[in-house]
Amino acid sequence: MSPTTLYAHEPASRVGLQSSALLDALHDALISERRLLDDLIAQMRRQRTAVAADDIQGVDDSTFATHRILATLGQARTRRRQLNVLLGGTEECTLREVEELLGDLVDDRFRDARARLQQSADMLTREVGMNRKMLREALTTTDTHVRTLVGAPASPSTYASEGVVPPTTGAPRGVLVNRTV
Repeated sequence: MSPTTLYAHEPASRVGLQSSALLDALHDALISERRLLDDLIAQMRRQRTAVAADDIQGVDDSTFATHRILATLGQARTRRRQLNVLLGGTEECTLREVEELLGDLVDDRFRDARARLQQSADMLTREVGMNRKMLREALTTTDTHVRTLVGAPASPSTYASEGVVPPTTGAPRGVLVNRTV
């Protein structure tokens, strides 16, 4: 039998004696990913709280923490891709495909870990959506306040409408002054 045939048609037998250790490693990887997603969910909530309180430092801190968690999550996903390959799949195997691939070797704790990871991913998707909406609204509100303070038009305009050039105030706009001469 060729190695290609062995890999393509008998992934469960390829795992053999290592199946318990590989499934334990996969289970641990799923738990680690879920914890990281839960940490991201907490950061999304902190960020919303900071935006609502106009706490710029809090927004900055939550953004920094989010970047750190995302980097760690990338490493965790790399680990899971490597386990997917060792278990007989490809790097991009979904967890359902891994479960189908391994058949009877998959236990209830794997299924539970997979379900919990999916729940956390779904929750994170909702949290990110709420943050995007809130940040868009905050930017719109800030833009409106700034325009009111500086006396700018309600909507930005780059070009004159209908061929009419808007009157200038006399002060040259966009001119840099070099006061060192």
